[in-house]
Amino acid sequence: MSKLLENHIVELLEERNEKAMSLLYDNYADTLFGVAYKVVKDEELAQDVVQESFIKIWKKSDSYDASKAKLFTWLFRITRNTAIDKLRSVSTKTDKEIQIDVSDVYNVGEQSIRPEFLDVKEHLDKIEEKYRIVLEALFFEGMTQQEASEELDIPLGTIKSRLKIGLREMRKIYGAPALVLFIISML
Repeated sequence: MSKLLENHIVELLEERNEKAMSLLYDNYADTLFGVAYKVVKDEELAQDVVQESFIKIWKKSDSYDASKAKLFTWLFRITRNTAIDKLRSVSTKTDKEIQIDVSDVYNVGEQSIRPEFLDVKEHLDKIEEKYRIVLEALFFEGMTQQEASEELDIPLGTIKSRLKIGLREMRKIYGAPALVLFIISML
């Protein structure tokens, strides 16, 4: 990656411009997937790590200091730490999760990651009601997981499971880059 492009991305991040996330994803997603995969050794889990990492990158974008580390080093650390955290959380869980085949999300076209192409409400109707209800409560009604648990009278663990599966179903519809932008736009 050219220094000019890297500087442009850093400027966009400082401005909290969502275009920065598209550029970061286009230029670093495959490499960061490799970083995550090396730690978790599972493609689906590595993809989850990459998505979570991009969300953390967006939330922590104001903490990046170019004088302390190169952009890639900062991205690498966030992804590696997220992968380690994910591996720890997976290894401590006793419940087996439903395994869902995920299609190759790396061949997603640029247009599918642009927020103006996202019509989330329309596509929410395509997933099972039990997942849709949880996604709507968390993302559209702004509830916390605990509040959704109480309001919907569903155990907190079930809320978390349905959120994860619901997001995977949405990923099948949109692809990973668009899902990351959707989640960021809801923050």
